[in-house]
Amino acid sequence: MSKVLLHTCCGPCTAYTNKWLVENNFKVTGYFYNPNIFPAEEYERRKLAMGQYAAAVGFEAVYEANDLRTEPGSCKNCYQVRLEKTARFAKESGSDYFSTTLLISPYQKHELLKQMGEEIGKKAGIEFFYHDFRTGFREGQQMAREMKLYRQKYCGCAKEAKHAQAD
Repeated sequence: MSKVLLHTCCGPCTAYTNKWLVENNFKVTGYFYNPNIFPAEEYERRKLAMGQYAAAVGFEAVYEANDLRTEPGSCKNCYQVRLEKTARFAKESGSDYFSTTLLISPYQKHELLKQMGEEIGKKAGIEFFYHDFRTGFREGQQMAREMKLYRQKYCGCAKEAKHAQAD
């Protein structure tokens, strides 16, 4: 069974992604590292929802303290910061692969995530596992509703937070 360290952005995105990985014979450990999430209250809501999901299904998760804040408005910077830290931790912890729940969102830039994940993996000496989880997006959202997990309305960055608050 291959071990994958899965960067997790929130409980709802983790639900289907973890389910798929487990069904496909991966041992999954979650890695919650999200210095992009603004404001602090939003970060705490997402961290709490991640903990609720983990407790409900017995999901092993590591919570990494935010050691920096990413600048708003740059998906590339946001992806890079989180994927680099995930890859380093995956290598140090003996995982076979690293991946991210960002791959479930139809709102994320998949080709950029895939390209960056592969490049970062080569530099870190660990393989990036790419799978297009978007086919399970609606199922994951339904799973989150059934579990009564907080479901956010934006990616987390300060720029998007302003738009979400205006809605």
